[in-house]
Amino acid sequence: MIPARRILPAAFLVFAIVPAPADAQPAAQQARSQPSPTQQAPQSSPQPKIAVEVKTVSVLATVRDKHGKTVSTLSKDDFTLTEDGHPQPIDYFARESDLPLRLGLLVDTSLSQRRVLEQERSASYSFLDHLLRPDKDQAFVIHFDREVELLQEFTPSRPKLQAALQLLQTPELDGGRGGGGQGSGGYPGGGNSGGGGRGRRGGAGTLLYDAVYLAGDEIMSKQQGRKAVIILSDGVDHGSKESLPTAIEMAQRSDTVVYSILFKDDEGYGNSMARMGGMGGGGRRGGRFPQQERPDGKKILQQISKETGGRLFEVSKKETIDKIYADIEEELRNQYSLGYAPDKNAGAGYHKIQLTVKQKDLVVQARDGYYSGS
Repeated sequence: MIPARRILPAAFLVFAIVPAPADAQPAAQQARSQPSPTQQAPQSSPQPKIAVEVKTVSVLATVRDKHGKTVSTLSKDDFTLTEDGHPQPIDYFARESDLPLRLGLLVDTSLSQRRVLEQERSASYSFLDHLLRPDKDQAFVIHFDREVELLQEFTPSRPKLQAALQLLQTPELDGGRGGGGQGSGGYPGGGNSGGGGRGRRGGAGTLLYDAVYLAGDEIMSKQQGRKAVIILSDGVDHGSKESLPTAIEMAQRSDTVVYSILFKDDEGYGNSMARMGGMGGGGRRGGRFPQQERPDGKKILQQISKETGGRLFEVSKKETIDKIYADIEEELRNQYSLGYAPDKNAGAGYHKIQLTVKQKDLVVQARDGYYSGS
């Protein structure tokens, strides 16, 4: 079963007003405050603490010029932010090039990806090797096909991440890998390595939406700071129990930016569909497609990335996966972090955020909004 959705609270700032200690007062003032020998010092009750909870909304942003080059020299005064059309003062601002990063790789290992999987594996390891800083950044690896499986939980260890990437392989057509599964065990709440679980099924599948949902709900929701997920897929979902909107919502609730790398093999997809007899997937909300109909994976990945503040990349002869990873690394190292306190009277639900800069020839990349309440 899909784990129950949790409301991921925004950050809270707690201010406390406490009495100053006596030894912090000037000596003369302490002397005047001493009771005379004939006076009884009054019994003083401790002054109560006053705590004020202020909900804040955080927004990670990347800014590029008209040539696509990242701009990292702006200040808070260069930005304008609105929520549901109403201007909001920016209470927190920082350049995030040095803050710790929590990164996830979601790798499509369905049959349509079998001919490009080795390229994805090699490029992913090079990317992690260059990006992760010792004692600061960590990454995890998930694969998804007819199941969603955590191959490596958060770790800074390059050998562990490399070992997880070596486990990436497409499923067998005869119904599966068998009972043991791969890697570090079953995904919490998802497909597991014991032969059961919601992702384990006899036929083919591509549980893209479930992978995004569970990465946000079970992993990223427990993390603080900068969080990003990179999807390597052709963007075509088959059989997910979660829908595209709920997957995006969970990524937004967990404050996770999603980058998508569209890596498709049209010939491989056609052959795999023919061998599967045109199976179009199932599931409660994943959809069922006729053999001749194929969803537009590019539009799906573009929607996921745009609404979470990420970006879509498409692998081609000119845009190699190594170059794409270099572009993502540059973005992750040149982000801005902004925070504001929304109106206390704002109702529950989705609130639209628009972040712009005053300089007209610059483009801001940030998430479209956030969810408040249940």
